[in-house]
Parts: sequence; structure tokens; C-alpha cells
Amino acid sequence: MMNGSAGSPGNHVNGKQVQSVDPPGLSSFNNGPRHRPLNAWRRCRGVLCLVIMPVTACMMMVYLAPVTTFVVRLFSVHYSRKWTCFLFGMWLAMFPFLFEKINRTRFVFSGEKVPPKECVLLFANHRTEVDWMYLWDLALRKGRLQSIKYILKKSLMKLPIFNWAFHIIEFIPVERNWEVDEPLIRRRLSQLKYPKDPLWLAVFPEGTDYTEKKCIKSQEYAAEHGLPILKNVLLPKIKGFNCCLQELRSNLDAVYDITIAYKHRLPTFMDNVYGIDPSEVHVHTKIIQVCDIPTAEDEVSSWLTERFRLKDELLSDFLAQGHFPNEGTEEDLSTLKVFAACSASFLTFATVYSIHAPQIVCLPEAGAHAKKA
Repeated sequence: MMNGSAGSPGNHVNGKQVQSVDPPGLSSFNNGPRHRPLNAWRRCRGVLCLVIMPVTACMMMVYLAPVTTFVVRLFSVHYSRKWTCFLFGMWLAMFPFLFEKINRTRFVFSGEKVPPKECVLLFANHRTEVDWMYLWDLALRKGRLQSIKYILKKSLMKLPIFNWAFHIIEFIPVERNWEVDEPLIRRRLSQLKYPKDPLWLAVFPEGTDYTEKKCIKSQEYAAEHGLPILKNVLLPKIKGFNCCLQELRSNLDAVYDITIAYKHRLPTFMDNVYGIDPSEVHVHTKIIQVCDIPTAEDEVSSWLTERFRLKDELLSDFLAQGHFPNEGTEEDLSTLKVFAACSASFLTFATVYSIHAPQIVCLPEAGAHAKKA
């Protein structure tokens, strides 16, 4: 029910009588058994992933990033950003390859087919700590992996090595204090509006990942203020999204409403590393024309709340049916495309460290020549 059942007993919130709230919806659906067992092989593979990821990132940060982000930028911001994003995209391609080709996670895209190489603002529900990583699988298919940027918590800028990466690829860190965040967001977005620099800006209007406790608080707030009571998502926060929309409106080709759901268990970062979950990631896309979005902040607030109400309904249908409507809008990930990106990363690594593969197998011809010598 949208706002609770008629005649049902109310709850007291901040001393006020409000309508009862519905229990969260997707929790039981995403608490099934692990998709694959965590055995010794997967533990070893996970350790290898945890070594390769930061080592390759560190190599790019130390040896290549200063050239593209400082030296080249002295002459051209456009080419500095272009070459930096190219290197970033090569490194990021490892993750879709890990998810889809090694972990064998099934990605199911539905809704509307995304045109290639558009400049967009996309917003998504925030179900787990790794939702943002699965957007890379869609971006890679559309030639925008190197162009995707996020608004992220400033605390993540304390991560060693990765904080360098977040800085040079121009992610936008926020403190969740609007008086501090607003001028920073506007300034950073004004620097990203150059028409020749493609952009996929991803935001999560809920502001945090979904939990039952947060959902109940969100429902209580909604009941108190006459807003839709949502079971599968939290009420969106308007200020950050509206700020991004205002700054980028003239540059955007479209806005993408992305809804993400999982079978049969919610994944964590380490689940991806070990390759034990998730079994399926479902990504539904609704393309919205910028001219169809209002401009006044209060109207944008109502519009975004309605989008999340529809998103909540979509997730309820997914819970009942096990899939989103209109599946199959995107093709499977091209192994050749990922191989090319990973090859470029390997060649860069081998060149910097002057690595040559040693001969392991001795052919008969080689042995005969050795005897004559």
C-alpha cells in the first residue's frame, strides 16, 4: 500500500500520530544461500585479485598519471582529461571482465536500449556497497567506461592509492554538509562541462545504501510528511541531484533512471573478489529527455520522488516475477573488447618494468643448435 492501509493503527513519530508503515520488501528475496561455495581455490584467486588491483593502479598512478594530469594539462585540459580517462578505462575494464567472464555473473539488461556515447546524468537505487561497480558493465558496452564519474563520500578519499585515482579522474567528494558541498559540486561540475569531454555522471539520490533500519526510518518520515511510503528504496534527497541537473542541463543528451536488482543474494565487494556472488545482476534503464524534467526545485523534488515511487513498484514486480520487463536490450559483453583493454594494460605494465617472458619449453631445434655450439 502506498500510504498504509486505511483504518490501520498508527505509529508515533516525534510525538505525532502517523499512518503505519509497510515492512521492507526485498530483504527476504536477497538473503538466500551463496551462489558458489568459498573454497581454497576461490580464496587464492581472491588474494591474487587483491594484489593485482592495487599494484596495477599504483603503477598507473606513479608512472603515467603525472604525465597526463600535470605535464599535458599545462598545454591542454582536454587532452589531459582524454588521455587520463583512457588509462583509467583500461584499468577499469578488468572489473567487467572479472564479473562476467571469470565469476560468470549473469548481467540482464532491460527497459530501453541505451544509445552509445551520449553525455548523461544517471541516477540509481543504492541497494548494496557495490552497486556503483556494476554500472561499469553498462558503460563499457556503450563506450563510456573511461568517462563515468561519481559523487562519493569524502571518507573514501582516505583509501591509499585509490584516493589518488579518485582525484585525478575528477570524482567529486562530498561531506554531506550542504553548505560545504554545494559550492564544491558546482565548481567541479563547471569544469566538466566542456562539450568535447564526454561525461557519464552517476549519482545515488538515496545518499546511502539500503538497509531495513534505514528503510523504516524513511517510511516513518514519509508517513509524517505525506510522502509515498516505499518498501524497496529510500526516499531520495533532492539537493545534490537538483544541483547536478542545474549545472549540466544544457550539456546533457538525456537522464537515465537506472534500477538495479539482484538474485539471489546481495553481493559485497569480497563476494566479487572471491567470485561467489552475485548469481545475477538485473539492470533496468528508463531514458528521460531533459526537456521533460521541470526546472523549479520544488517541482524537481516532486518529480524525483515520483520516479522513486515508480522504481519501488518496479522492484516489487521484480520480487514477484523474478525479472524486469523488456529484457535483452543489451548484448553480451564482447570478450574481444575486454581482451584488448586488458592487453593494453599488460603492455603498459611490461613496458614500464621492461618485462620479457622467459623461455620455459625447449624445442628440439633449439636443443640441436645448443649441442653444435
